[in-house]
Amino acid sequence: MSAERSPRVLAVSNQKGGVGKTTTAINLGTALAAIGERVLIVDMDPQGNASTGLGVPRETRRVTIYDVVVDGRAVADAAVHTSVPGLDIIPADADMAGIEIELANADRRSFRLRDGLAKQGNVPGQTRYDYVLIDCPPSLNLLTLNAMAAADAVLVPLQCEFFALEGLTQLMRTVDMVKRSLNPALEIQGLVLTMFDRRNALSGQVANDVRAHFGDKVYDAVIPRNVRVSEAPSFGKPALIYDLNCAGSQAYLRLAREVVMRERQRRQAAAA
Repeated sequence: MSAERSPRVLAVSNQKGGVGKTTTAINLGTALAAIGERVLIVDMDPQGNASTGLGVPRETRRVTIYDVVVDGRAVADAAVHTSVPGLDIIPADADMAGIEIELANADRRSFRLRDGLAKQGNVPGQTRYDYVLIDCPPSLNLLTLNAMAAADAVLVPLQCEFFALEGLTQLMRTVDMVKRSLNPALEIQGLVLTMFDRRNALSGQVANDVRAHFGDKVYDAVIPRNVRVSEAPSFGKPALIYDLNCAGSQAYLRLAREVVMRERQRRQAAAA
């Protein structure tokens, strides 16, 4: 991508927990970097799992997303390089848990992240990213609102199980609310089917139902339930570094190529 182009900011979000949201943020970011994109992951979850999964120890997180959102620190001050060339992360820690109270009376309380990312793009000599992936907490709070106010679009990991569509309905309501009040341009980038088990008939049924309802918003790439992907975070590595050849890593590479292809088509359509 051109250095002058603004990054595509994607909020990786689902208000249902345990759907592979952080795993998708980490491994999609790694896969995008592997195919030549410059990527920044923003860890907006107080648990800091994306930071841990990318090998950023808690004791080294001196400047975090808390400092950007609450104190107005520059994105460049908080972003740290990971072991993956082309992939940076703004880490999170437990300080984020109290942000609702700290920003209760603050100006532009829902736009703090958007303002920080906008400043980053306007400072000469600072890293220009192609993609920013925001790993959202699994709830609707001020952190999630900041993520969606800052995002161009929402990327939704959707677990292939019985209650998946129920969580998706909640998310769609949230997106509509954010569009009305904070970010009229927000859209659904796409849905990623995760934890797919081809031995389980229910996985196939959920996948078929989601594709029937959302059509081409659902990515072709499907992320399988995979032991190596589950193991990787405990070693502080993305799955693609832990085991490039496993089925999960290869699925995330396919997803990254699809994301880039769709982004290229979106830009061409906008320019037409």
